[in-house]
Amino acid sequence: MPVLEVICSLIGWLCLYLLFCSTFSQRGPEWNCRLVTLTHGVIIVLLTAYVVFVDGPWPFTHAGTENTDLQIFALAVCLGYFFFDLGWCVCYRSEGPVMLAHHAASIVGIFLALLMGVSGCETCGVIFGSEITNPLLQSRWFLRQLGLYDSMLGDAVDLLFILLFATVRVGVGTVMFYCELTSPRTLLIMKLGGVVMYLLAWVFMVDIARFGYKKTRAKYRKWMENHQLKGTSEEKPVGHADKSD
Repeated sequence: MPVLEVICSLIGWLCLYLLFCSTFSQRGPEWNCRLVTLTHGVIIVLLTAYVVFVDGPWPFTHAGTENTDLQIFALAVCLGYFFFDLGWCVCYRSEGPVMLAHHAASIVGIFLALLMGVSGCETCGVIFGSEITNPLLQSRWFLRQLGLYDSMLGDAVDLLFILLFATVRVGVGTVMFYCELTSPRTLLIMKLGGVVMYLLAWVFMVDIARFGYKKTRAKYRKWMENHQLKGTSEEKPVGHADKSD
């Protein structure tokens, strides 16, 4: 168990948060915490992408195998961040029970992978699939704060977020979940952890689908109202001309 690496990771994320707090002192704590979250999302996606797609082994065929040094490093970096973020969320009471359960499950899963020294490849794969949408989620929040969300850019971020979540986290995640369950090397406790993470992914997917439906319906209603107003404004001059005749 790389305790020192995890502690260093936690201290590093905490120091980054304090740096953001001093740099953006006019902003609130959530702004600075989300900057840390955005930074972690970008770094961990790049790191786990290299672990999964370049360094290997392939998680779909080697689930339950012994951890490599690079996998251990990636997991330690991620675990330190989740400790920081969970502590911040509890301190400021900013998240609901579902998100707190996701953080707790992530911490337990990564901790077990590091403690037992196996299943690092599929754990990194799950982290990659879970965090690939995180930068978009944070960008959406920042756009709201800056008053830029109700624009084409905001719509593009939402659309890309929904597509990535559905295809990667749920679609590819289902294949990963099946490979983990059927792998003879994967320990039972890791399979149970996979079940929890997969169920949480579907909870998020249902909420995202509802959001997508409501936003699409609102956009369509607004478009119809604008179309009707445009049609009315075009008809008025014609009616006025008929009366004058």
